[in-house]
Amino acid sequence: QVQLVESGGGLVQAGGSLRLSCAASGSIFHINAMGWYRQAPGKQRDLVAAITDGGSTNYAGSVKGRFTISRDTAKNAVYLQMNSLKPEDTAVYYCNANLRRSGSYYSYDHWGQGTQVTVSS
Repeated sequence: QVQLVESGGGLVQAGGSLRLSCAASGSIFHINAMGWYRQAPGKQRDLVAAITDGGSTNYAGSVKGRFTISRDTAKNAVYLQMNSLKPEDTAVYYCNANLRRSGSYYSYDHWGQGTQVTVSS
């Protein structure tokens, strides 16, 4: 089994900052990429930022220059530093890992339980 555990969500005023953390544990052979998605009420789940095992990053246009994704490969962890937060950043943030489990030939997506981020105006 593989688990992704997120932390760091909360309530913050517009212009403030939050840092999300996610750690993957279990029978993991290799993590190809980790990332963060978010889903606001009544909307689809969208990519916020992702980072590959090689360190390449990808950001949604709406967060470029404000959010920074980083990764600690040794800890199987990914972080999202969110600065200059806006009310429209309010959503449930989900950690994602595309990984290959020990003893498996294929890689699959795994998800965390989600953490609420609320930005007040």
